[in-house]
Parts: sequence; C-alpha cells; structure tokens
Amino acid sequence: MSVKIRDIDLGEFPLLLAPMEDVSDPPFRALCKRYGADLMYTEFISSEGLIRDAAKSVQKLDIYEYERPVGIQIFGHDIDSMIRTTEIVEQTNPDIIDINYGCPVKKVACKGAGAGILQDIPKMVEMTKKIVETTHLPVTVKTRLGWDDSTKHIVEVAERLQDVGIEAISIHGRTRKQMYKGEADWTLIREVKNNPRIKIPVFGNGDITSPEKAVAYKDKYGVDGIMIGRASIGYPWIFDEIKHFVKTGGERLPKPTLKHRVAVTREHLELSLKWKSEILAINEMKRHYSNYFKGIPDFKNYRTKLVTSMNLQEIWDTLAEIEVKFDGVYQDLV
Repeated sequence: MSVKIRDIDLGEFPLLLAPMEDVSDPPFRALCKRYGADLMYTEFISSEGLIRDAAKSVQKLDIYEYERPVGIQIFGHDIDSMIRTTEIVEQTNPDIIDINYGCPVKKVACKGAGAGILQDIPKMVEMTKKIVETTHLPVTVKTRLGWDDSTKHIVEVAERLQDVGIEAISIHGRTRKQMYKGEADWTLIREVKNNPRIKIPVFGNGDITSPEKAVAYKDKYGVDGIMIGRASIGYPWIFDEIKHFVKTGGERLPKPTLKHRVAVTREHLELSLKWKSEILAINEMKRHYSNYFKGIPDFKNYRTKLVTSMNLQEIWDTLAEIEVKFDGVYQDLV
C-alpha cells in the first residue's frame, strides 16, 4: 500500500533525504534523486533571514522540476515571522512545506527555534496551526523525542500536531540534549505509529547506516518510511541500496566502483560550482570526500589533499590521480 502525503504518492516504503545544513542543496539533491530518494527536503531556511531578504536564505528557495516531490523546510521562533515566511515559500511552488522542530544546534535551539520549541509545546502547536492555515500546501514536521529525558512527550505532540492539520511527521529518535550522541531510540517512534489516533504517515530518523539496519528497523518499529541524513553524505547510493535490499528480500547491490565514485564526485563538484561560489563549493564538498572514498587502503594523504586544498585545479588533479592509482586495487574491495 502506497504512502501518501495528501495526493503525493511516495510508494510503498519511501526513503526521504533529511534536511541538512550545507549538505541538502540542489547539487546533492540531484544525485540523491537519481539514486533512489523518494522525497527530499531543502536545507532549513531561517524565517528571519528570508524576511530580511538575506542572500543565503533566498538562495535556498531554489528547487527544480527534476527533483519533485520536494519540500522546503523553514524554522524560526516568532509566529508572525513564520507566517510571513510561509507566504514567501508558497510562491516558489514546492510540493510541501516542512517545519523544523528538531535542529539541536545552540544558536537555533537556544533562541526558541528548531528543537528549542520542544520546551513550549503550546507555542509549537499554535505556530503549526497558523502555518497550516496560511498555506494551501501540505505541511509536515520534523522533530525530536523531546528536549531532554524528562520531556519525551512525542506521542502527545504528534496527536496535537495532527489535530491542527499536519499531514506527515518525521521523528528523530533522540532528545535535543543528546544532540547526535548515543544510539537513537525508536521505541517512542513506534508508539506514535501504533497510536490508533494517528492517521498521518510517520517517518523514522536516526542511525540508519545500512540496508540491513533499514529493513530491521522497518520490521521492528513499523514506520511508514525512513528519513536518512548523515549516512547519505558522500554516499547518495544508500537509497538505491536500501530499496534493492527491501525488494529482493536481502540481496545487496554491488558497491559503486572506484571509477564510478570518482565520476560522481566530479559531477557533484561541477554542479556545486554552477550553483554557488567557488569558495563555498570547495568548502562544502569537504564533508563528502571521506564517504565517497571510504574503505580505500592507504588513502589518508589523498583525503588530506582533498579536504585542505582551496585550489580547484589541484582538486581536479587529485581526483584524476586517485582514479589511476587506486582503480585496480579497489575493484577487489567492492
């Protein structure tokens, strides 16, 4: 049975690309779409930044037909600003508007935005209600279990958000206090999904690093789909790998060859250079290199070159050298 957000059909067990700052940009989304992501969200957009017409916030509104369905994610602490932001975002015609109630970063959460609003559930519900009333688009939410161990009210929160009109919820299995430490706890995500009052899709998020784990969590926790974040960085193939594993009942797709990894890394950098400044493209690619070339023996010097160089030609030369030097060696590992 297909999972739907209003009339958006996501298939039987959708895989979502998580919104990640300086990661989930159009170049990376293009690759994730090609390799199996069913729904993608933009990097989160600051309501205050968008209202002030800050260049970085406005640029994040860029979405393209080939990546649909795509949701634009917004965050902020002021309800009036979030309403105005919703009106601005709606004009760019995304498929979904998503509200970030999960970002744990201090500069966001400690201002009452992102996961910070988990300390004020009535405000969270009121903000969500106003946003739903402002737009004709489906509204979804990404959040966490609670602010800390004493405030894990996600079952009640999910009910209340559904009651004011959200059409799907993605839950990260940690509290804000945990940040990204420890193991994600999906037991409360399962409680939300099993709650007979909940009729909207429930997506689980946190620690999905392999096809085996995705299937195990699918079976154990019964979620409608999985949102993948850090495991996709430098490895857009994770979506296809999970889909193949689910479809075949446990068969793993072959790992991408070294030549293919180099080709996709080059394409990723080329797309980034077209969409943003050279300095930003070079800097933001650095977080992807380790995963693009994970598992190659004696690779440390090349990784160091890639993550320290600010010279574009030197990066192209390094990628060409990797392709020649490691090709034969790496075929035995994939």
